[in-house]
Amino acid sequence: MQDEYRTVARAGVHETEVNRSRFLCTLAPAGTEREAQDVIARVRKEHADATHNCWAYVIGADAAIQKASDDGEPGGTAGVPMLQMLLRRDTRYVVAVVTRYYGGVKLGAGGLIRAYGGAVGEALDTLGTRTRRRFRLATLTVDHQRAGRLHNDLLATGRRVRDVRYGEQVTIEIGLPDADVAAFRAWLADSTAGSAGCELGGEAYGDA
Repeated sequence: MQDEYRTVARAGVHETEVNRSRFLCTLAPAGTEREAQDVIARVRKEHADATHNCWAYVIGADAAIQKASDDGEPGGTAGVPMLQMLLRRDTRYVVAVVTRYYGGVKLGAGGLIRAYGGAVGEALDTLGTRTRRRFRLATLTVDHQRAGRLHNDLLATGRRVRDVRYGEQVTIEIGLPDADVAAFRAWLADSTAGSAGCELGGEAYGDA
């Protein structure tokens, strides 16, 4: 399992022009293939009059799902260069759609590869990426008397508080890097005089 990956910071569109052809690259985060396909369908509908709507997406922190389409451009000149750019930039859970409006000048295979791959690269530069890192989920239980201070101490030490629930005891869910688990247990015991419980759960990704 990957320790971290990058994804696009936000959805957006970046436009470039190559020999009078307009290339509009739509980038968006996509947690599943269905989400990626929904973005592709939306862009196709918005730009139904475009010459081509080529696309590529990478799903999974380990890039398990990789798909691309040339949408009528010569084979291997659009979707694959777009996909290669996403992978070269280590981006995951992301979909790219490059809409081309033909400007009357043929670019040739090499020109198309550079134009489509370059459109994705420029869009990533413009919209930015963010790193998401793998964390171990931990559930803390503590009495109401100590809960407020513990919550504040967690925030003050940069811990990732994911949820706080109030019942007979207060339950606080946090995320920890695996390497920090032992040190955190010692810190928790010290800061709560051994009164807080800590149960480790599964894994998830969060912003680094």
